[in-house]
Amino acid sequence: MTVQHTPPRHLDKPETGDARTPEDLAGWDPASALGFPGEFPFTRGIHPTMYRGRLWTMRQYAGFGTAAESNARYRYLLAQGVNGLSVAFDLPTQMGYDSDHALAAGEVGKAGVAIDSIEDIAELFDQIPLDRVSTSMTINATAIILLSLYVAVARRQGVGLSALSGTIQNDILKEYVARGTYIYPPRPALRIVTDIFAFCERELPNWNTISISGYHIREAGSTAVQEVAFTFAHAIAYVQSAVDAGLDVNRFGERISFFFNAHNDFLDEIAKFRAARRLWARLMRDRFHATNARAQQLRFHTQTAGSTLTAQQPDNNIVRVALQALAAVLGGTQSLHCNGRDEALALPTEESARIALRTQQIIASESGVANTVDPVAGSWAIESRTNEIEQGAEDLLARIDRAGGTLAAIETGLIQREIQESAYRAQRAVDSGESVVVGVNRFRESGVRSPIFSVNPEVEQRQVARVRGLRASRSAEVWRTAIARVVEAAKDGSNLVPPIIAAVEAQATVGEIADAMRAVFGEYREAVTI
Repeated sequence: MTVQHTPPRHLDKPETGDARTPEDLAGWDPASALGFPGEFPFTRGIHPTMYRGRLWTMRQYAGFGTAAESNARYRYLLAQGVNGLSVAFDLPTQMGYDSDHALAAGEVGKAGVAIDSIEDIAELFDQIPLDRVSTSMTINATAIILLSLYVAVARRQGVGLSALSGTIQNDILKEYVARGTYIYPPRPALRIVTDIFAFCERELPNWNTISISGYHIREAGSTAVQEVAFTFAHAIAYVQSAVDAGLDVNRFGERISFFFNAHNDFLDEIAKFRAARRLWARLMRDRFHATNARAQQLRFHTQTAGSTLTAQQPDNNIVRVALQALAAVLGGTQSLHCNGRDEALALPTEESARIALRTQQIIASESGVANTVDPVAGSWAIESRTNEIEQGAEDLLARIDRAGGTLAAIETGLIQREIQESAYRAQRAVDSGESVVVGVNRFRESGVRSPIFSVNPEVEQRQVARVRGLRASRSAEVWRTAIARVVEAAKDGSNLVPPIIAAVEAQATVGEIADAMRAVFGEYREAVTI
């Protein structure tokens, strides 16, 4: 290892004069703290050769309007060099409402694609070979239904389930603390997550069963330390729930993945990813006694920080996104999405999506950073900050344990309060000018405009007509039998995935299946006083 003998020219926190020196790493043992890439504790990456052997998966998060419109965007992105799809669903789909539900009015196809039935999901992936394209689906409360739809469409395509690769977010706990698209109370929601783990272990060996999200926690206002700690608090609850259900941590642990935010502080973000990788390896080994190296490894997707994008001077966002993406690559991400420059205003235009993809391609092909495995290792600033983030996250996890564990911390509002207080402090720093946002509170100018993408207002009418037509044409008897089996499984504790697959193949809709489980599990109503 090369040791740096002279102080760095650029300080990591110049406003405080925080120059890092060897004293910041006094007693630090690189052999135990770092090891080699591909070896425990994986601080330097989960693969020995990292991007020299294989680049990260380049994804572009997309979805809007109808399935046909989103399918056209996916095929465009694949033609531009994307090698993994990332599906955005509209709010009614996320919340378990069909497009003709009263609560869906005005939201159909707006924040993502509208999916009501197997016919929609078939159209979404038309002419896209599911055995050759990795698909990530950002869906949580209705994750079990969307996974079942994906399986059903693969069967239609004649694709064996063992050939399917991808990820379903399936991280319901972060919805209670940071996002709000939940349906059922936390405890039955955890049971649904565990059912997905068990089914995929048997039937979908190459599918990542969960993508535990720090992204939304950070978007809600958390710090980097809180993002790691609260994400891992949720992960601990999922792993413990699976262990309690009799699943083998060495097997399902291989299919756990994570989803992190790449925020603005360049060095902090690199250190955050390295600290998270090391801490997770130790948690899996020491807390859950995982002996399989793959079950100890933290694999993660990264998305650049939507909350840092500005409507003012939107072209500035291209620079922000490039720096955030570079931090994710230097931090060792396995998958990456770059936000469009115009996403503070609307869904990205086709041009903005292309620029975002080209940002990844330039980093991969022109910057040279992919040619060296963990090029930041040994930096006083990076290594000391990695240690600090890991220690801070451990301290927060210990506090959550003392409060009775993750579910108790959610139910009492402990995690929510921590995030909200951090968000308040961050906003005050922007308002006071202490935290500079170029184009917003400094270097402002007026009259900067950008083309804005809009969803056709006729989408909702077409989608409503489509789902109503499906209900009118399907076999009512087959549908009723399938829905009754979903209710039965929800009541008797048997695995919910097989009857839900049968239900979607019987043309039951997302809202109908969600309602069947609502009837058994009830709905969650937040009662925490913040």
